[in-house]
Amino acid sequence: MAAGLAAGALWGLVFVAPRMVGNFGMVDIAAARFVVFGAASVLMVFTRPPAQRWPTMRQGWAALALSVLGFTGYYVLLAFAIQQAGTAVPSLVIGTIPVWMMLLGRPPGLRLRTLLPGLALTAAGIALMVATAWPESGAGAPSFGAGLLLAVLAMASWTAFGLLNAAWLGRHSDVAAADWANWLGIATGLGSLLLWWVAGSGVAAFSAQPNVLMFWLIALAGGVGSSWLATVLWNVASQRLSASLCGQLIVSETLFALLYSFAWDGRWPHVAEWAAAVLFVLGILASIKAHR
Repeated sequence: MAAGLAAGALWGLVFVAPRMVGNFGMVDIAAARFVVFGAASVLMVFTRPPAQRWPTMRQGWAALALSVLGFTGYYVLLAFAIQQAGTAVPSLVIGTIPVWMMLLGRPPGLRLRTLLPGLALTAAGIALMVATAWPESGAGAPSFGAGLLLAVLAMASWTAFGLLNAAWLGRHSDVAAADWANWLGIATGLGSLLLWWVAGSGVAAFSAQPNVLMFWLIALAGGVGSSWLATVLWNVASQRLSASLCGQLIVSETLFALLYSFAWDGRWPHVAEWAAAVLFVLGILASIKAHR
């Protein structure tokens, strides 16, 4: 559980990254982060024993497919959603992932009624935060609707990744969490290079931006911390917990995303936002109790 919560804290950073380097395109931001992720994974591969360094062909294809769902495709959708609708609402949509993970990944023998308290608390927290953020986000603008749709697609993409990744790790208990993170990182890095070549900015346009150094510092933090390290931590959690409980731990990503957003905006949360955060935490605790 500690590993899952720590992964959420690192993932929460990606919600403020597009706002910190707003002059750059969303594809550039996503691709740079994952190029760093891929490079870090290549370096880490050579710290492993030779027999564990590289996947089989079948494992490689699995890593490539899951990297699109959980990394490249997910973050491109999320970055554009943040650009169109701000930070709060996309983070709330992503915050529904625990609900879907809990319902779709419920282990055999765990009755749905035991999960209802956690589900109700999580849903109440999301509803309260949406009610608070909706009037402030310009809901009548056309761009907001597009951003909301992109956030829903990002949520669906990562939910599929969470379930399929947990199932794959469950079937391959002989694969270490660090090895799987490295293979996912290399697959993601290769995919991001293709993404950057197809849809990224040209070299001249990229170099002309005024804050290139900040861009690469954020890409380094996102690639190593929010990607490689967070993936290792999440794989540790996925190998030890059921998919439904892991799904509840993703609530920490929403909490930290909101915390980082408030810090970036330089303000304290409103009373309703505090109350929503408390409901999120109570939802996590209720779910842990249900799984015990």
